Amino acid sequence: MRDLRFDNRFVRELPGDPEDGRHVRQVHGACYSRVEPTPVRAPKLLAWSREVADLLGLDETDLRDRRFAEVFGGNALLPGMAPYAACYGGHQFGSWAGQLGDGRAITLGETINPQGQRWELQLKGAGPTPYSRRADGRAVLRSSIREFVCSEAMHHLGVPTTRALSLVATGEQVVRDMFYDGNARPEPGAIVCRVAPSFIRFGNFEIFASRGEEPLLQQLIDFTIDRDFPELVAAEPDPAQRRVKWFEEVCRRTAVLIAHWMRVGFVHGVMNTDNMSILGLTIDYGPYGWVDNFDPEWTPNTTDAGGRRYRFGHQARIAQWNLWQLANAIYPVIQQVEPLERALAAYAEVFEAEDRRMMQQKLGLETWRAGGEDEEGSDAALVAKLHTLMQAGEVDMTLFFRRLADLDPARPTISHFDAAFYDEARRRDVSSGFEAWLKDYAARIRQDGGPDPVRRERMNAVNPLYVPRNYLAQQAIDRAEQGDPTGVSELLEVLRKPYVEQGGREAYAARRPDWARHKAGCSMLSCSS
Repeated sequence: MRDLRFDNRFVRELPGDPEDGRHVRQVHGACYSRVEPTPVRAPKLLAWSREVADLLGLDETDLRDRRFAEVFGGNALLPGMAPYAACYGGHQFGSWAGQLGDGRAITLGETINPQGQRWELQLKGAGPTPYSRRADGRAVLRSSIREFVCSEAMHHLGVPTTRALSLVATGEQVVRDMFYDGNARPEPGAIVCRVAPSFIRFGNFEIFASRGEEPLLQQLIDFTIDRDFPELVAAEPDPAQRRVKWFEEVCRRTAVLIAHWMRVGFVHGVMNTDNMSILGLTIDYGPYGWVDNFDPEWTPNTTDAGGRRYRFGHQARIAQWNLWQLANAIYPVIQQVEPLERALAAYAEVFEAEDRRMMQQKLGLETWRAGGEDEEGSDAALVAKLHTLMQAGEVDMTLFFRRLADLDPARPTISHFDAAFYDEARRRDVSSGFEAWLKDYAARIRQDGGPDPVRRERMNAVNPLYVPRNYLAQQAIDRAEQGDPTGVSELLEVLRKPYVEQGGREAYAARRPDWARHKAGCSMLSCSS
């Protein structure tokens, strides 16, 4: 395996924890603690992303090298690596949780690829750190497979995301209580190598604001802008104005991100501020879920089952709430209320515009009829009525929009969508309403004037046929836990082309089977991993 070139600006330019060791402690006045991964018994490479390997300048020869599993299983370091765990805090389920930090993630370093791009390499499940609290710093195979697969699937769907290079089995058992119900059991352990330009999150700034460490807060803000937002440095010479522009850009990127989540039916499940990327990337794939039957009230997280704070239809509001917390955190440096409030208001405007633009694409419309959801004849009203029918009829979101592209405007009928309904009784209940909606929609696309083949091609480019449904991931997990990891690679291969129909892979495009409706891992999940 070839060596990589490292330029570790985070640890080179920011202050670190003066105390050594993995023992749990409160870390003050520092952005990180130096800590190396804890070696594992028998690291074995189970799966990898060839696209991410290529980003880093690696090829299959490197991946097949025995040293690769040693490095990305946490047993060895490459020259130039400077491993650390980051210090941050966060609001969890709406309440300030204090210091959190990388409790089981260890960044190996920042590598510069042959094209001059910077990529952080981070091992999740690499052992205890000073931020592990009462945990062991490890991760189980099931959650590692889910993160590995979904990170790459989201990229191929066109959703901003962190990436995943590799999935390595540790050869060790990890004890977990999957649903926090007193039934802990040993499970196979694994480590994912996550890859992103930066893993800085909202919580990195919140921790210093909460402690009154304002000089360090300003240092981190300016470092983040300089390293991760170079276009702002070039465009704005005044540091004070540059910080404002930076927050505006964070708000904009976050709005675009959430609109993409809604477009493809993704539910993060645990949108705490420590799980929000400063770059507007999907980060920390924990108890996420994929909407099968359309339901704005659905959350995949068992911990969130009562309040449903992080439910599908609430994600845009939660993202803005999280941005408010970031605004509060950076205010001591910005020292102006008005520009922060303007940026937060702009978030809502950008999200609404992006959500509308993406829905227009999903419906195959060249134009958008203005008006609110209650205004007859507006496209917003058309969408609102559709969502109501889909929820009441228990309609599969992915299959419905994919089938909509093939609707014959001259003969719109609900039978065209039979494969998208989960319950025959509920289908009958909404049948007349759906027929009426389809006639309105057919009239709308005829009015829009675009030729059917062009409309179909445009819709199929934004409405995926293949998404990482929970039950598909669980099937791959079940096989891997029985010693056959090939299901992971097979699933990822399909998800590389989510918008292109792939012959012989119809099973990956089917609605959720009845057996998966309440099966653990296929519907509700916990934060336990």
